[in-house]
Order: sequence, then structure tokens, then C-alpha cells
Amino acid sequence: LGVANLLADGFSMAMSNYLGSKSETEFYEKERATEEWEIENEREKEVKETEEFLMAKGYLLEDTQKFVELFSKNKNLWADFMMKEELNLPYDEKKSYKASSAFTFVSFVGAGLIPLLPFLIWNGDRGALFSSAILFTGFALFAVGSMRTHFTGKYWAQAGFEMLFIGGAASVIAYSVGAIMKNLIS
Repeated sequence: LGVANLLADGFSMAMSNYLGSKSETEFYEKERATEEWEIENEREKEVKETEEFLMAKGYLLEDTQKFVELFSKNKNLWADFMMKEELNLPYDEKKSYKASSAFTFVSFVGAGLIPLLPFLIWNGDRGALFSSAILFTGFALFAVGSMRTHFTGKYWAQAGFEMLFIGGAASVIAYSVGAIMKNLIS
């Protein structure tokens, strides 16, 4: 049951990531098409908006006019500028929502398998297996938290304990709800 739940949850997380990222990309592309249309068909309005954005950043009107003249020569650059300044939608063209969702699935299943390992590897007293699962989970949470420092720059022990605390709290909540439900059902 644990493995089945793990795979189903991993798939659900991956598909949520996929659909969310795909929706972001589609939203960006729709807004980009609108900006490109406006540059082509409502040029004066876009010129005025561009000048306003640049003046808000401290440029003088004559400088903004030079920028607009340069932007007019490269409509792709102009659309990039408007996407960022007007809509606050920078685009990461290197982002792959398929790769991201696959990574989410593999990461979720890989990390989620750790608490199940004692039950899959050993036979024995259920209490001892459960205690082992708790230790495995604690180690995994600390390790994942510590590895986050590669991206965050935080102190590894602080990040490890932070993840251990948050994951531990989530585990206590899940176990408590399970225990309450078991008592209600029996």
C-alpha cells in the first residue's frame, strides 16, 4: 500500500508540476502575442508606455526617445522589455516543464521510498520497523534540507534542521490523523 500510494502521489505531484508549468508557459505566450500585436498595431500607445517605464527609472524624455528608436529596430527586444516592465513576466526559455515534472516524480518517489525501506528490506517486529522508518525519515529530511544549501547559501546544519522540523511536524500531523481515524473506524 505504501509503494502504491507513493507512486500515485509522485505521479500526482509530477502532473501538477507539468500542468502548472505548462499553463505558465501558455499564459506567457498569450501575453507575448498580445504585446507583439500592440507593438505592430498600437505603436504610439506602446511608445508612450515605454517612455513612461523608462522615465520612472530615472531617464530623461530625450533618452527615452533614443531607447524607443532602438527598440523600434528590434521588435523582439521591445516585446521582451514590455513583458518584463509592463507585465513583470520575464521568460526562462531554458525551462522545460516536461523535465521539471519528471524530476519532481523521481525526487518524490526517491525521497518517499526512504521511510518504506525498513518494511521492504527487513522482516520483524512492526514496532521496530516503524521506529526504523522514523529514523530513516529523519535522516532523509535532514539530508535533503542540508542539500538545499547548494541553492540557498544557508548554513547546512540550519537548513537540515529546518527541513527536519517542518517534515517532522507534517509527519506527526499525518500519524496523529491516522491514529484518530483508526480509533474512529474500529
